[in-house]
Amino acid sequence: MKKLSFLFFASLVFLFASCNNEKVYNASDFGIIPGTGADMTKEIADAIEFIKAERKGKPSVLLFEAGDYDFYPDSANVREYYISNHDQDNPKHVAIALEGVKNLTLRGESCGRRANFYMNGRMLPVAMVGCENCVLRFIGIDTRSPQITQVEVLENDVEAGYITYKIAPYVKYRIDNGRLVVYGSNWEFNPCWGIAFDGHTRHIVYTTSDIGVGTSDVKELEPYLIRAPWRDARLVKGTVIAMRSYQRPTPGIFVSECKNTEITNSTVYYAEGMGLLAQMSENITLDYFEVATRDDSRYFTTQADATHFSGCKGLLTSCNGLYEGMMDDAINVHGTYLRVVQRLDDNTLVGRYMHGQAYGFYWGGAGDSVQFVRSDVMEITEGNRVAEIAPYDKEQLAGCKEFKITFEKPLPEDIANGKYGIENLEWTPEVVFAGNTIRNNRARGALFSTPKKTVVENNVFDHTSGTAILLCGDCNGWFETGACRDVVIRNNRFINALTSMFQFTNGVISIYPEIPDLASQTKYFHGGNGQGVVIENNIFETFDAPLVYAKSLDGLVFRNNRIVQNNDFKPFHWNRYRFLLDKVTNVTIENNDFDGGFDMEKDVMYRY
Repeated sequence: MKKLSFLFFASLVFLFASCNNEKVYNASDFGIIPGTGADMTKEIADAIEFIKAERKGKPSVLLFEAGDYDFYPDSANVREYYISNHDQDNPKHVAIALEGVKNLTLRGESCGRRANFYMNGRMLPVAMVGCENCVLRFIGIDTRSPQITQVEVLENDVEAGYITYKIAPYVKYRIDNGRLVVYGSNWEFNPCWGIAFDGHTRHIVYTTSDIGVGTSDVKELEPYLIRAPWRDARLVKGTVIAMRSYQRPTPGIFVSECKNTEITNSTVYYAEGMGLLAQMSENITLDYFEVATRDDSRYFTTQADATHFSGCKGLLTSCNGLYEGMMDDAINVHGTYLRVVQRLDDNTLVGRYMHGQAYGFYWGGAGDSVQFVRSDVMEITEGNRVAEIAPYDKEQLAGCKEFKITFEKPLPEDIANGKYGIENLEWTPEVVFAGNTIRNNRARGALFSTPKKTVVENNVFDHTSGTAILLCGDCNGWFETGACRDVVIRNNRFINALTSMFQFTNGVISIYPEIPDLASQTKYFHGGNGQGVVIENNIFETFDAPLVYAKSLDGLVFRNNRIVQNNDFKPFHWNRYRFLLDKVTNVTIENNDFDGGFDMEKDVMYRY
């Protein structure tokens, strides 16, 4: 009823806007017809260019009939895009490229009837680059041939040393010298690792994490029926495995250097990278946005995170969403540290993108406020402001890894000793993550690394397999900024997190900056300024001990929470403390309701 009411309200808003200088263009008038299987790439590109020319930025809608629209890589828009946290394997083949567009809505029919965009091969479905006030509404994104290979276990004979599995009918495959090779129109690989789902509950199978599945020395018993060497009893009959590579060439939706972007009542059913990747953009609204399975036949959705926000600013809201079956997190919000690699003079240095999946795109501009961090102890040491910035290793921004940056104030003498990173404080968002359901995914639930206020409320974290919420910060490996100053986690329900071990999974809520030399740290990384992390009025349903792990935090409040102990799984986590606190100060734990009681001396461990 709630969703129907929202749809009715959205329809009224749309009708009102249509009477308010908004012009609606029917996609069918441009030859964009659903259900034909024909390539719609050129027709949509022509329609967008026509609208841009005729409307000159005035509010417009391109309205698609409900149904399925196909796109093919051979006739796609070819672009050089450097996309944060993805493979930089340019060029990209783009189905729909919105570039420099203002006040345009791509909309399927309302009342839940979607315009579904199907990729036929490795492609980037929707790119929004340099746009302003653009909207996606009632849109679905999928592929005809997912790069994730789903199989079902029919027999697992550990004593005999083999497993027999049935490959899903959508998969194209062949056997090359005993190796299972899966392929599409413009890709192929040998899947080596997988995520195992319980065939009935759709939860990630307990303590399996990333599990190798037999794809070498295989024998085809009959079409789509494979036998392979195997000696792991955890994959029982009926287990469904999503076998994959670690490639992530493109997201489902790419948003770059945009302002006021809205995506509502839309779903990414599959993407070979993130469901949504937004970088260096201001004000993003997701409402009733989903990364979800289309039907019961698939157990997986995206190759990586459902949503990922790199170097964004303004207000970022993600509300009323469903995120399930991802091979990584539901949301990750962060900036990117540049490492200082050279000091050119007292005010000028060279900063370098360090991670192989994060370079080549805009990092900041003149006037931006920044701060420096010592990467070994993750201490903030200096604030400054950018006076000038330009690519250093290339003439152009696209593809560059290094910037020459001149600052308003003099730099520290030892700034180029390989221990300093630079964080751009201008490109950090305020975050509201509310009313979402996150379930049956790999790795973690939600990651936040921003100094602006972050509110996480009224969500359900259901079998996230790893940590449900992570506050990180890392200037050593991922180079993802930064310190959290004001985080509120309230009125959420956590159901059986930590059924497998992944990176940073020390508690249901894990506050885990990467600090190589914590013993030498003299300042706290997270919290401070009279704020910190408040965890209140939540329900934790758990089979194991650890609730909160925190490292280098000034200010932790855990109050008015209900902790329900169950026997759904056997406890296995190495951390046996409810609260394990490494260099944490100003801690309040009060008015909580623990099944079996709570003992401060036994349940709380302070270290450092």
